[in-house]
Amino acid sequence: MAAGASRARLDLNSPEFQDVFSRLETAELKQVVASLRRLSELDWGAIYRHTGFQWEAIKHLKAPNGAGAYSLRLSQKVRALTFRDGDFLRFIFLHPDHDSAYRR
Repeated sequence: MAAGASRARLDLNSPEFQDVFSRLETAELKQVVASLRRLSELDWGAIYRHTGFQWEAIKHLKAPNGAGAYSLRLSQKVRALTFRDGDFLRFIFLHPDHDSAYRR
């Protein structure tokens, strides 16, 4: 990590996120946990550049703090809705059906 770069801190405390997370099948859960671990090791610049997470703005949604909402790929099937709040990457929803991330 470059000097002065801030590492992303993950906030997984959303009840909606936790509800779906706790019901994932074992194979999906392992992939999602691996992605979350990888995210927690990256600084913000690396997250934005990382092509595997397919970071996409959801233009019709705003986060509770007024920031933009983003869809982030955590596995082949699972996407998360997130937003940045300072050094925190806050997870709002977890979507086990990839396309459902775009319907909120």
